[in-house]
Amino acid sequence: MSFYVTLLRILPLTFLRSIAKVVAYFINKNPDKSMLFKTRINLGLAYPELSLEKKEQLARESVTKQCLSYIESGKCWAMPPEWSIQQIHTVHHLEVLTNALSDPRGALIITPHLGTWEMMNAWVNQYGTPTIMYKPMKDSGFNAFALHARQRLNATLVPTDASGVKALFKNLKQGGFSVILPDHVPDPSGGVVVPFFRIPCLTSTLASKMAQKTQCRLVGLSCFRREDGEGFDVYCDDLNDPELYDRDIAIATTALNRTVEQMINRFPTEYMWGYKRFRGDLENKDYYK
Repeated sequence: MSFYVTLLRILPLTFLRSIAKVVAYFINKNPDKSMLFKTRINLGLAYPELSLEKKEQLARESVTKQCLSYIESGKCWAMPPEWSIQQIHTVHHLEVLTNALSDPRGALIITPHLGTWEMMNAWVNQYGTPTIMYKPMKDSGFNAFALHARQRLNATLVPTDASGVKALFKNLKQGGFSVILPDHVPDPSGGVVVPFFRIPCLTSTLASKMAQKTQCRLVGLSCFRREDGEGFDVYCDDLNDPELYDRDIAIATTALNRTVEQMINRFPTEYMWGYKRFRGDLENKDYYK
């Protein structure tokens, strides 16, 4: 693993992106397998109104951007935090974030699997000491690499269990801020079946429960590479729909999914469509057979 880390550190980002595009080219040559297969299905479910030609174009473009995001994340893990901060070019509506962080109720940062979210970690850590849940990755070497990179930041990492949830609540109650990726597929005990792009699927309730109990501010953050390749832009979205705090967890979680949809619709091909997001509906449909 150290050899690959060294390569990520010394090779220019432009060269690494070229490698990612070559990988995406070969993935797109196998339409019935892996990432392209799942991306096609997910885009078809999310945007049924589009023509087959348009959906195919979006799917192949999305595969390329997912590969770019993976290599960009590896690069920022290999580099010092200062490097990642320097890559942030423009921040849209920064006042949304800073106002939320100054609120005594605390702030919960909602960061979907959208764009190159890892590039924001060092940047957002400039504003305080967030509490972030960390779930170990399956590959031990890759997990050690990512964990080491995240531990260098000004953040408190907590496990994805009851103790981690307690730590997140405590941080918000004290007026701090936490970061959650809201769109992973949870265990049935930690989720509820609600619509996402009109498709009922299992959705995590953690963010909604935290908002209900603490009345914290909710801010959406997303990070995208610029069209000219010169750095990344960050978007700060004020998530202020009253239904996000509804006592009915299904209503609150549905509202959260709507906000994630809106964030995705800004740049649909930047979303990580290559995983089985539409799983766990009440009828046990398997869209990925």
